[in-house]
Amino acid sequence: MRRWQDAQVPSQQNTPRTVDAHRATVAALLPRTPVVRLPLADCLGLAVAEPVSAPLPLPPFDNSAMDGYAVRAVDVAAATVDTPVELPVDEDVPAGRIDSPPLQPGTAHRIMTGAPMPPGSDAVVRVEHTDGGLHRVRIDTPGAPGANLRRAGDDVATGDVVLPTGTVLGPAQLGVAAAVGYAQLPVHRRLRALVLSTGSELVEPGRPLAHGQIYESNAALLAAAVREAGGHAEQLHFVPDDVGQLDATLADRLEGVDLLVTSGGVSAGAYEVVKDAMGGRGVEFVRVAMQPGGPQGAGHYRGVAVAALPGNPVSSSVSFEVFVRPAMRAAMGLPPARRSATARLGSELDSPPGKRQYRRGTFDAATGTVSPVGGPGSHLLGALARSDSLIEIDEDTTQLPAGTAVPVLLTSS
Repeated sequence: MRRWQDAQVPSQQNTPRTVDAHRATVAALLPRTPVVRLPLADCLGLAVAEPVSAPLPLPPFDNSAMDGYAVRAVDVAAATVDTPVELPVDEDVPAGRIDSPPLQPGTAHRIMTGAPMPPGSDAVVRVEHTDGGLHRVRIDTPGAPGANLRRAGDDVATGDVVLPTGTVLGPAQLGVAAAVGYAQLPVHRRLRALVLSTGSELVEPGRPLAHGQIYESNAALLAAAVREAGGHAEQLHFVPDDVGQLDATLADRLEGVDLLVTSGGVSAGAYEVVKDAMGGRGVEFVRVAMQPGGPQGAGHYRGVAVAALPGNPVSSSVSFEVFVRPAMRAAMGLPPARRSATARLGSELDSPPGKRQYRRGTFDAATGTVSPVGGPGSHLLGALARSDSLIEIDEDTTQLPAGTAVPVLLTSS
């Protein structure tokens, strides 16, 4: 696994970093994950790392597309409802039979959907056009050569590339891989992230709260976001605002980790434990011209990539969407996956000058509108939970009347 040496980097800046510049900084932290061969059951949502070609045709043999009777078309060419053709039924051919004998002229084989066509047959008469006989069958419709059968290679020919490099593996893609005989596939493995929240005020959910304490929610939120993005997340219990304890907690937990995601402790005030522990040791702390989520950190700590996010839940969530998610997915060879749209505002909004603002919203595809949910506050987790999108307002815009067209990131897609 590629590693970096911790570097001495400055942690102060005079001019806020732009959103685009910080997105590029975070993206540069993560190289492409290694290629591994995984069982199909473990490949869902991953990207194929090399072309996957079919070693056999699909279907692999001529087979029946219907339940009915395999015949020679010439033997039933004169069949009508008024003058049906009657043939002896010599064989039953269920799906999976591998020893079907040849069809003799003037006879029929009862055949099931997916069963191999008997040698000598060239058509299937659907059971609905017969009397369903077991020993002799009356057929009331002619069958043209090739009727109701699937030719070998109709779908996929031997050597066809069924999964080009970069294909994201969903149910259909895994199905075709299995159909042409693959039990494993070469993929870029899932990115491994360690998620850690900091703060002496935090209490594990389910335990009693004292005055001045809050339940820890960011680790659950961010670990779920990592998994939704396609990565593997390990969630550490939060640590108090103590540099020594943070350093000790992480000392033996970073082996095999690609990305450390922290929340809290990155601002300019006192008790900023992440900044105090990692600043000057490979992680740069900056202010980004955005709201919410201005304070950010990025770099390497003990050789592991770090995305240090703010502690307020909405700031943490928005920062992950804007910076971490696209970097993670690029590292796994995946597209960003979030859909975007242009929508008209359902109500007016204002935005601070010089900052790119991300407001929570609900998107109505039927009307092409997006309605703001809650205010701009970075603590409004309830509003975040009710939203399905982020409304992006650029740095130069301060007033947006209702009806203004705005870019929208669809976070529920």
